[in-house]
Amino acid sequence: MEKIAYLQCPTGISGDMFLGALVSLDVPLAYLENGLKGLNLEKEYRLKETKVLRQGQSAIKINVELTQHHHHHHRHLADIENLINNGNLSSKVKANSLAIFRQLAEAEGKVHGILPQKVHFHEVGAVDAIIDIVGTCLGLEYLDIQTLYCSPLPTGGGIVKAAHGELPVPVPAVLELLQTREIPIYSNGIDKELVTPTGAAIATTLVTNFGQPPQMTLKKIGLGAGSHDLPIPNILRLWLGERESSSCSEEIAVLETQIDDTNPQIFGYLFEELLKFGAKDIFTQAVGMKKNRPGILLTVICDLDKIDICETIIFRETTTIGIRRQIQHRSILAREIEIIKTKYGDIKVKVAKKEGKVINIQPEYEDCVTIARQYNIPLSLITLETQRCYYQNSI
Repeated sequence: MEKIAYLQCPTGISGDMFLGALVSLDVPLAYLENGLKGLNLEKEYRLKETKVLRQGQSAIKINVELTQHHHHHHRHLADIENLINNGNLSSKVKANSLAIFRQLAEAEGKVHGILPQKVHFHEVGAVDAIIDIVGTCLGLEYLDIQTLYCSPLPTGGGIVKAAHGELPVPVPAVLELLQTREIPIYSNGIDKELVTPTGAAIATTLVTNFGQPPQMTLKKIGLGAGSHDLPIPNILRLWLGERESSSCSEEIAVLETQIDDTNPQIFGYLFEELLKFGAKDIFTQAVGMKKNRPGILLTVICDLDKIDICETIIFRETTTIGIRRQIQHRSILAREIEIIKTKYGDIKVKVAKKEGKVINIQPEYEDCVTIARQYNIPLSLITLETQRCYYQNSI
């Protein structure tokens, strides 16, 4: 059996809410405290667990209380990476924690127009965020969660005060993170900061898929409380479940239409728009049409909740007047992202598993391209070097 979990985020996600949900799922606070000692930061904070009510519902609130002399201790990415790399942590906890902070640094870097290494994290680099992120990775490892899923995320609204002044919600770094993974979002009408940069970084790094709950046998639910009382219970719900690990099945929509009277130049733009709004895959095939015209068969694969938007884009951008749809089941391998250290730099690798065994790995294309251009090395050599390093570290 494969252990999986689903994050239900009706009021968003933050690092402390995730920690609360994990403790609610019987991850001992003492286990987290002991694991976090590996960072050698115990003099700068203490963890406090409290049972609270949110709109009449009980949940666990975790607070990272900083000591008086260590408030607003800002760090750069290299400082945080050194803390984690030198910490007494498992390789998986290190890899996931580093990946989350790197994801966050890249987002902040794009917002401020600087390299990730130059990002001054401000609040996000403070001790409480380090504890939230590393503690979350410790808790997920304790529960042996192999695949993590998440609901669409609420945008929130209003204005918040930050190190750079007043910012609109979602704050720029969160928006950058959400668009990087093309996460489905919506408004629940609550004008508060609901998704924090830390929460967004954790979700966009560790979650395999965003959408409806996956098929599972539900075992337990963890409830992590947010700081504020809201019109609806401010609780992050972490569903813990199991499923047969031989394969993972999901329902998808297959949309098809033939086109013989559209300028083929539009297909590049069409693909970009469909992918932007949630299509999983798109492909075309050459076909012969009824009037002996050459045509194109367009096929789009998407989640069920993306059917309407994908069909709207196809109708808007092409000359077709009809789209066929089929609902199909497909089997997929469990997937997770790992960070592999190579002599050229860190590269993300997508690892596909069946029954806990690695079936194949695939280095992330964009990471390899960036390094290939930086060092003027053939792309194929970067890919081979990444695969070599992965399997060497796995032995």
